[in-house]
Amino acid sequence: LETAALPQERGGNNSFTHEALTLKYKLDNQFELVFVVGFQKILTLTYVDKLIDDVHKEFRDKYRNEFQQKGTLGLLNGTFDFKDDFMRLLRDAEESSRVRAPTVMKTFEQSLKSQKTVKCMIETRGEKPKEKAKNKKNKGSKKEGNEAAAAPGKVSMGEKQPPAAGEKEELTKDEILQKNREEFFRKHMKAGEKSRSPKPEAQKEKGKKPRVWDLGNSNAKVLDYSDSATNGSAEACPVEEFDPDLALGDRNREPGRLYDLEYESDDEAEEEKVIQNPSKPSAKKGGLGGMFGMLKGLVGSKSLTREDMDPVLEKMKDHLIAKNVAAEIAVQLCESVAKKLEGKVMGTFTTVTSTVKQALQEALVQILQPQRRVDVLRDVMDAQRHRRPYVVTFCGVNGVGKSTNLAKISFWLIENGFSVLIAACDTFRAGAVEQLRTHTRRLNALHPPESHGGRTMVQLYEKGYGKDAAGIAMEAISYARNQGFDVVLVDTAGRMQDNAPLMTALAKLIAVNAPDLVLFVGEALVGNEAVDQLVKFNKALADHSMAQTPRLIDGIVLTKFDTIDDKVGAAISMTYITSKPIVFVGTGQTYCDLRSLNAKAVVAALMKA
Repeated sequence: LETAALPQERGGNNSFTHEALTLKYKLDNQFELVFVVGFQKILTLTYVDKLIDDVHKEFRDKYRNEFQQKGTLGLLNGTFDFKDDFMRLLRDAEESSRVRAPTVMKTFEQSLKSQKTVKCMIETRGEKPKEKAKNKKNKGSKKEGNEAAAAPGKVSMGEKQPPAAGEKEELTKDEILQKNREEFFRKHMKAGEKSRSPKPEAQKEKGKKPRVWDLGNSNAKVLDYSDSATNGSAEACPVEEFDPDLALGDRNREPGRLYDLEYESDDEAEEEKVIQNPSKPSAKKGGLGGMFGMLKGLVGSKSLTREDMDPVLEKMKDHLIAKNVAAEIAVQLCESVAKKLEGKVMGTFTTVTSTVKQALQEALVQILQPQRRVDVLRDVMDAQRHRRPYVVTFCGVNGVGKSTNLAKISFWLIENGFSVLIAACDTFRAGAVEQLRTHTRRLNALHPPESHGGRTMVQLYEKGYGKDAAGIAMEAISYARNQGFDVVLVDTAGRMQDNAPLMTALAKLIAVNAPDLVLFVGEALVGNEAVDQLVKFNKALADHSMAQTPRLIDGIVLTKFDTIDDKVGAAISMTYITSKPIVFVGTGQTYCDLRSLNAKAVVAALMKA
């Protein structure tokens, strides 16, 4: 439990499920105790929460004095006679949760209806028609009043006066109905004559003519640049002349190295401000007032309570949301920190704010460092030993930068000595194949075959548009195996997480080709949308996969990181939801603008005021 659930800082959820078992735990931060109860996952035990609370309270109260004298670590080798107490508490919890007997229905004598007399019931039934009749009379009188009020207006407009009450009574119902119909048709005929335009409308030509542009070309074949016969040939991607500085950026960098993400912290400037601020009020209030001002908010050897932390946690939650952390995750993080610190004994000169902030920083660093770390270069070399290509599939929503960052990763792999085959499986978006073809030409210009013993380091495998993406990926992997490529990078079409047909197609591509790494490409600009995207992508891959153990997302590529300044909350949201690492971070427009995630740098930017 300690390695599986607690380090992930998901204390807001006090349960952990592993295969057929479910564990629930409760922390006692004052004495540094963890109470754990385990049970079969298929069982629905409603008394578990009550049991663990009762055991926690009974055990702590029974051995409180020993904990305070020897400390928790001093009692690790000791024995605790708690079996009888536990069995008693278990019986009490089971008895309290037993299903209660169904409530007995009341007899007729116990009901309120039996207390009413027959006469009362008859009178009640007789009153209702009278009330309805009164209401009808009132409604009829209102109608007559309205008609009488409207009659003068009709006379003033030159229309015929309505017949008198005596005349109305003489007419039968059929005659009145016929008369009303004639008036209705006469009014609508007049309105129709007024609305008719004197000029007859010109008849519109049926069908729609295509628009012809002045500089256009009616021959669509001229615009088709996809040629399936160009796969695998170096001539298909001729060397392009361009400025290498624009594509590489920093020429003094170490080739093949993936630099860590950097963030310039302003901690020193903030510390200077903190030191200078207390001296200003001391000049007005005197030395004694300044001293008390500095000591304000300090906690001296006391246990933290939820009331102490709530104001600080509320501010921390608002701060995280302002830094682009999803609101739901910000609440869960603060709840986790509160449970971790509740009951903990503070130092003499420690503020609640600094303690909560430090705990939150540690939690964020642990979230950004998941247990499973993806080492792409090591995995590629392992695939080389087995004489097969290492396959990476990129997926994500529209416009996040999948193709651009695929080209950056291709450049990084080439600089580390691996040959790359790019599979153009985005057969939907116009210009997707041409974009990858341009990247291929430029990468071959930066790393020509002459520099690698006559070996072409990057090639494009494409079959044009409108084809089955899963089939193209399968053919590309087979081609890479036959031609000896080290890595296959599969580019897929962007799709929204709610589009069921496209998500089914993506699940099929992943299930059929079984890539070594599935990377979700997400942009750092999103806030709450990051949670929705990742949850629904994983759910769709699980639902639409035919395999017994469906393949889900293995890692994340975080793009457009250079556009957000210190609002880096999307990194926290994505890793918290999936527990998957951020493998690459895109930071610019050149091929060298690819970084690895530095957890401490991201947390420093996140906690910056």
